[in-house]
Amino acid sequence: MLAAILVIICGACVITCCNSDEDNPVVSPTDDSSQFVTLSEVVPDAILEIRYYGTYNFVGTRIDGYEEPTALLTKQAADSLKAVSDDVMSQGYRLKIYDAYRPQKGVDHFVRWAQDLEDTKMKPYFYPDLDKSVLFPQEYICLKSGHTRGSTVDLTLFDMATEKELDMGGTFDWFGPESHPDFCGNPETGEYTGDNSKSPAEPKRSITAEQFEHRMILRRAMLAHGFKPFDTEWWHFTLKDEPFPDTYFTFPVKQIK
Repeated sequence: MLAAILVIICGACVITCCNSDEDNPVVSPTDDSSQFVTLSEVVPDAILEIRYYGTYNFVGTRIDGYEEPTALLTKQAADSLKAVSDDVMSQGYRLKIYDAYRPQKGVDHFVRWAQDLEDTKMKPYFYPDLDKSVLFPQEYICLKSGHTRGSTVDLTLFDMATEKELDMGGTFDWFGPESHPDFCGNPETGEYTGDNSKSPAEPKRSITAEQFEHRMILRRAMLAHGFKPFDTEWWHFTLKDEPFPDTYFTFPVKQIK
């Protein structure tokens, strides 16, 4: 009963914690993939670690609709991401992609998982400070996702000098304020403040000035090439002029031929 109530509460949301209220249009489904590209063909320097194809994600299993470990985006978003890639490459980094286009089937899988309050096997890794019952009301899981519109990407930076991911002070898909771009700093000015008062952990978690700056390097590059950020996830960006703001797609994630 509680899960059903939470689904109703969340019915107005359009995100899997992945868009603001202004990005909540009435959308129509389609399985037409003709305006999409395989990201690696446009951005060959990007590293792919498609978390929802594997088991290291907040659900703990492969997500429905992810048939191959690849990334898809609309042509416009992929072209803009190529510009981002060229930018960060000149700074000594490569893009590492966790997720891009997400089929509605995958979002539905998240919803079913969130309704099963007994399945908490990945809680220590992704939401240790939260009871699973709050994931709907706090909008970490919702019925629609901006990813299904095809112009949103989740990513980080890979340091070519160290041959490691750049340390962002937190993992992709961490459910909590530590993932917010304004955690310990002001993303609008790039100023590090060290303010970790929003962290629910005891003792409170924090990130360093270096980790905050690493997040800003990614943010500046994405904003410079036509993407907009999301205010609760440092890794999440959507093309400002996305070509399908009123459409969500249903075809699976696999190589486009």
